[in-house]
Amino acid sequence: MHYLYILKSARDSSYYIGYTDNIERRLYEHNNYVGRYTSSKKPWVLIYSEKYAEKSTALKRERQLKKMKSRKYINELIRASR
Repeated sequence: MHYLYILKSARDSSYYIGYTDNIERRLYEHNNYVGRYTSSKKPWVLIYSEKYAEKSTALKRERQLKKMKSRKYINELIRASR
């Protein structure tokens, strides 16, 4: 399986959108390793994910959300999933 995921920073409430084939491992990496963007905003909490059978579909969805750059849309997406 492949996943689109959205993390929320507990430090400043910013979002991070990404793709992975292992959400637990990726969340651990964001919270424990140095990354250009994510290291200064840890801890991160997984707040949303979508599952895809194909890697290409998950990557396409990730690019779509990143291109939108809309916090309002992300908030609505998260709210609708609860």
